[in-house]
Amino acid sequence: MKTIDLTPLYRNSIGFDRFATLLDNAFRAESAAAGYPPYNIESLEDNKYAITLAVAGFTQEELNINVERGVLTIRGEKEKAEGKNYLYQGIANRTFERKFNLADYVEVTGADLENGLLKINLLKVIPEAMKPKSIAINNSSSTIEHKEEVVA
Repeated sequence: MKTIDLTPLYRNSIGFDRFATLLDNAFRAESAAAGYPPYNIESLEDNKYAITLAVAGFTQEELNINVERGVLTIRGEKEKAEGKNYLYQGIANRTFERKFNLADYVEVTGADLENGLLKINLLKVIPEAMKPKSIAINNSSSTIEHKEEVVA
């Protein structure tokens, strides 16, 4: 597995410590689990996003959505179908876990399950202290006082 040297990024940036971990996790993602369930990530408008997962066959009770330390985790646990004798089973009703790393200040605002699609709504709430602000430049001349020392 290849690793990326982010040393040049750290020379001119502050607070990107989590960035290296995110990249490592992205490269380490298991290819087998990466395809199920399929999902979309949408940008709805400024600071509003949605993740939609295709969870056909899952009920609301079989799905669990959790956010912890900036990671959104969606789990689906399917009960084993007893008493069914499939000749062919092409519908993947298997247990899954899908994780998404959320950027700073991104909050989950709700989730809906409709027609086999689980839609999770996200909102980026930027605190006032983080919003850009204009700084006025004062045009006052500063005076410098000189004090003379008296030598006796």
